[in-house]
Parts: sequence; C-alpha cells; structure tokens
Amino acid sequence: MRHLAALVLCSLYLSATAAHGQNSAIEQVQVTSGSVLSFHLQTRMNPDARDSLSTLPKGTVLHVRMLDSIDSTINRDGSPFRGSIVSPLISGDQVVVHSDAEVHGLLALLRSRSHPEGFRYELLITSLVDHGKSYTLTASLDSSFFDPGRKPGSDQLDETKKSQTAGAFPNDKAQEVTPK
Repeated sequence: MRHLAALVLCSLYLSATAAHGQNSAIEQVQVTSGSVLSFHLQTRMNPDARDSLSTLPKGTVLHVRMLDSIDSTINRDGSPFRGSIVSPLISGDQVVVHSDAEVHGLLALLRSRSHPEGFRYELLITSLVDHGKSYTLTASLDSSFFDPGRKPGSDQLDETKKSQTAGAFPNDKAQEVTPK
C-alpha cells in the first residue's frame, strides 16, 4: 500500500512539473488597466450591408483603452476583458465608431506553427457596443493571425508603455478610415 501511495505522489509531482514546464516557454501577455492598445480588425464573416462597420476594411486599427487588467500567468484561456475605443473611426464624413464605444474580448491560447511550443497567447476583441447597438467582430493585436516569425503583440506591449507615459491617442482626434 505504501508503494502505491508513493507511486501516486511521484506521478502527481512529475505531471505537475511537466505542466508547469510547458507553460513557461509560451510568451506571456500582461496588460494593465488603463493601457492603450492597437487592435487590428480582421475579416468579418457575413457582415450585414446595413451594418455601419461593413465600411471598415480589414486591418483598420482600433485604439482601445483597457478597462480590465489581463495577465496570462493568472487569467485562464478564455478570460474576458473590457475596453473602450479611444478615438472615433470616420469613413468619409460619417462617424462609424464613436469614442468611448465599449469593446469586449478574451484572452486566447492559440495554436501557432511558428512558436517552438506550438502555442501563443493573443488578446482578441469579439464584440463592440456603440450607442446601444452591438456588433460582432474580430480584432487582434497582430495585423494578421498568419504573420510568420513575428512575436504576437510584443511590439504592441512596448508601444503600450510609451502611450501610458505620453498620453497618446487623445479623444478629440479622429482616425480617418478609407474603405477598400
């Protein structure tokens, strides 16, 4: 009986050590509340023609002030976060997305062929609420989910540190968007 208990304890210890070792090589994502991040709009599936966001091309940058902190060493895959749009998006003479529109997103652990461990963390925006109207969309820190050899969001997190100290992206400056 003692041998069985010792074997079980050793197995548990080894599996816990292996699981910890797997996560240590994956680049962690740590963003504090109040940070301003730039998310890139991805291709929208089945956008509604009457949807004002349908005028926004893939790659449109959304400057988002994080309302929640997110830390991949603490938060689990799928953990939600909230943010708000810092500057409005304008197409022609029409405001498509107003400043202070609320965004909802999640921390995702994605499969990655280019990462040595096969996984990477990504912050994804999944919806936007502007003046009471909700829109489904996908936006990520990287301009493409398929950029080879680029560390996901690493330059973005450095940019965040700069924007916190410089007071970047004031609310009164709109971003002009040209549809394709």
